[in-house]
Amino acid sequence: MIKGLLYTLLMSLIFISCKEESKLPIWGQKEFIQGIDKDTVYHTISYWNFTNQDGELISKSDYEGQVYVANFFFTRCPGICPILTKNIKQVQAETKGINVSFLSHTVDPKNDTVGRLKRYCDNKKIDNSNWNFVTGDQNSIYEMGVLSYLVPNSEDALAPGGFLHSDKFILIDTKSRIRGMYSGTDSTEVERLILDIGRLTRE
Repeated sequence: MIKGLLYTLLMSLIFISCKEESKLPIWGQKEFIQGIDKDTVYHTISYWNFTNQDGELISKSDYEGQVYVANFFFTRCPGICPILTKNIKQVQAETKGINVSFLSHTVDPKNDTVGRLKRYCDNKKIDNSNWNFVTGDQNSIYEMGVLSYLVPNSEDALAPGGFLHSDKFILIDTKSRIRGMYSGTDSTEVERLILDIGRLTRE
């Protein structure tokens, strides 16, 4: 009887290990197109172009076909931003060897010039080999946050540092679709992001 139970357990483990890994959800509204070939149109990140910490123009085209993680911050932030940056550094370190990139948008472009972003990266000892910090037109950045990444961004006199922005790390797939959102201040959520990056690159 014990042998029978062990055999059943073994077969169950084999079945579980061979079972196809479930896919991550696709976030945002979607449209169903009726016709000869029925299709689903998913929410995607719209076109953008901003300037990075090296003064280079970076656009959506540079991230086409890539998995990447996006977030919002500002260099003078007295609240959560240092934690967000530290945790993205952890994600970057633990995903070495995986084809993933990182993109941090400032919500305070009036102060976060190219030079300031560069100094921020130097002070934080950021590895910029696959991580851009970008600045640009404030309204364009805010629209990107709300309409594309589906997170709030705004000036707010009551918020720490005068700006309200999301704490989310947003996981984007190779088709510019949102596949996950994770609290960048929660260590459990950060670990889940690391696992989900691996899952997404295997899809």
